[in-house]
Amino acid sequence: MVEFELGTLMFRTFFMYIVVVIIFRLMGKREIGELSILDIVVFIMVAEMAVLTVEDTDRMLVEALIPMVLLLFIQRTVAWLSLKNKHFRDWFEGKASVIISRGKVDEYEMKKNRYTFDDLLQQLRENGTKSIQDVAFAILEPSGKLSIFEHPNQEEENGFVVPLIMDGDILLEELEKIDQNEAWLIAKLKQKGYSDIKQISFCSLDQSGNWFVDIKNEYTKR
Repeated sequence: MVEFELGTLMFRTFFMYIVVVIIFRLMGKREIGELSILDIVVFIMVAEMAVLTVEDTDRMLVEALIPMVLLLFIQRTVAWLSLKNKHFRDWFEGKASVIISRGKVDEYEMKKNRYTFDDLLQQLRENGTKSIQDVAFAILEPSGKLSIFEHPNQEEENGFVVPLIMDGDILLEELEKIDQNEAWLIAKLKQKGYSDIKQISFCSLDQSGNWFVDIKNEYTKR
């Protein structure tokens, strides 16, 4: 009895593995970062069905195969509609959003996409970009990837860039890293003509003493 159950479990595991691989191959080749919402949902549902079918030996294999094939049909149909109709593609998969344009941050687009400055800085670091001030344009793709276009002829000697203000809030921990305090920062910004900290969306300072200050809602669409 134990040998029979073990053999059944092994067969079902191997069979469902082959089925899942075939379904994922039929869905098309796309990188993980380029998967649409539907692709991710289908992946999760197919994987869950496969696991339940392997675990529950009383469940007939066809009970999992039918919904799996149906999900594959839905995914292929939506992919075909997205290919043929741009309006459907934009509605279903979303549009690209310009986060930085001509060096100015668009806070409205960031809020609309629930995208924070922490997210922005992380993706800049992953791209090897030191700071927002080095970016001419940054586009948030529907996949969530940030396409970054830096200013030409950026100097490499500026060193590490320290963010000092995000969304109008002073980052005290970052100030401590450069042995400065809040009063020093406020005084420096006042010298540069920025008297209201709350109106600053982002502020940073590099090791060469270069300041970058972005004002909230400074970028306006044309």
